[in-house]
Order: sequence, then structure tokens, then C-alpha cells
Amino acid sequence: MTWLDVAPAAYAILWWWSGTVLILLLDGLPRRNYRWTLLAAAVVAAVALYALSATRDATSAAAMYCAFTCGLLVWSLVEISFLTGALTGPSRRECPPGASGWVRFRAALGTLAHHELAILAAAAVIALATARGTNLTGLATFLALWAMRQSAKLNLYLGVRNTGEALLPPHLAYLGSYFRRRPMNALFPWSVTVLTVAATGLILAAVLAPAGSGEAVAFTLLATLVVLGALEHWLMVLPIDVDAMWRIGLRTRVDASDAPRDPLRAIAEPPRLRP
Repeated sequence: MTWLDVAPAAYAILWWWSGTVLILLLDGLPRRNYRWTLLAAAVVAAVALYALSATRDATSAAAMYCAFTCGLLVWSLVEISFLTGALTGPSRRECPPGASGWVRFRAALGTLAHHELAILAAAAVIALATARGTNLTGLATFLALWAMRQSAKLNLYLGVRNTGEALLPPHLAYLGSYFRRRPMNALFPWSVTVLTVAATGLILAAVLAPAGSGEAVAFTLLATLVVLGALEHWLMVLPIDVDAMWRIGLRTRVDASDAPRDPLRAIAEPPRLRP
């Protein structure tokens, strides 16, 4: 094994951790900065879409790295728009007391509906940018992130040991009322099994591809991403302090009293002066 074999995996791991920390840091800034954060993320995502279109027929290792990175950058815009409160859902209320079954599910969906539509729209734009191309690494990256995030949301909804509520910004604290805390739920074994099978298939494809080729790089990047997704799922049920690995991203977190009642106003509303 050479550095060419491990470089894509190291690259994906670096992006996974540092990208998450950066988004948490940006989201923790005073809300008067949200408009600039969203604008910068939108510009970066637009450049990423252009790069995806420009490299859709390129199959070199460099093109695969580029497409993978661009898929992550478009996903980052979706995440930032959610965490700043710009695109969440029509409802911003806590789960009704005693709600269960369809009532609880409908209430939870109401808090995320706009976010889910934004993900579908972003996936459609990436698909159009890479249409009729041979380099679909960017699209595969975005879809893999979407699938793993959906699985994580459902597991949080059904119940896990570590819900990560401490990572929610103050203006999204109400989402924690929809999480359940329990050792495990019935969906969890299926989630990790599917992720494990997918990761194994991608790893085998990377091993069978010519060493150092664009194909090997693409499969290694995607395999690492799915392995990390499986790890995130396991961290939800293991008896450990998961929040510690992301705590550095909370250093910019503003006081909860500085959060607006309506998150959408966070983009334009000036900060209140404390006495």
C-alpha cells in the first residue's frame, strides 16, 4: 500500500471533521453575521456547481477529488441554511406534549419540510449540472450524504442514547423535543447493516480498480464517507461523550438569550444590546 492508496481516505476524513467544525463555528457567530455566511456559502456552492459541470466528463484522479469536494460544498450550503434557521420548516414549535404516532410525525415533519425540499432541489441541480457526464462522483457524494442524514434523523426521532442536542444552536433548540433518548431503536440495526454493506461494496470496488486511477480515488472517497456515516450512527448509541469531538466548533456560540424568536429574522435583525 502506498500513499496514493490512503490519500483519498485521509482527504475525506479531513473534510468530514474540519467541515463540520467550520459549519458549527460559523453558525455560532452572532446572528448579524448570518446573511454574510449564507451569501458566502451560496457563492461557494455556485462555483462548485460550475466546477461539477466543467469536470463531468473528466475521469482523472484530480477530477474525482474536485467532484467530491464540490458535492460536499453544495451540501454545506444546505446545512448552513438549515442551522442558521433560514430554511427549516413552516413550524418552529416544540413537540406537542403527549403527542405520538401520526400527530408527532406530522409535527416533526413540519419543522423540517423546507429543509427537505431544499435538499431535493440541490440534488436536482447537481444532476442537471452533471447530466450526460461520466464523472458522477459529486452527485454520488451528495446523495450519500442525503441518505445517511435521513437515516440519522429517523434514528434520532425513534430514539438513541446520544442525541447531540448540545450541538443545536439556540434558535433550533425546539428540535430537541422531537428526539427520543433510549439505548437503541428497531431501525438502528437496519441502518448500520445497510451502511456496512454499502461501504464494503465501495471498498471492494476501490481495491479492484487500477491503483492511482480516477476510479480508485472516487470509490475510496465514497467508501470513506460511508464508513464515517456508519461511525456517526454507532456514536449515537455507544455510552461515550460524543459531543466532545465537536466541542471546538462551539467556541463561537452566542448566548441563548441572543437568539431571535423567529429564526428567519436572524438574517436581517440587528443584535440586541445587553444591559
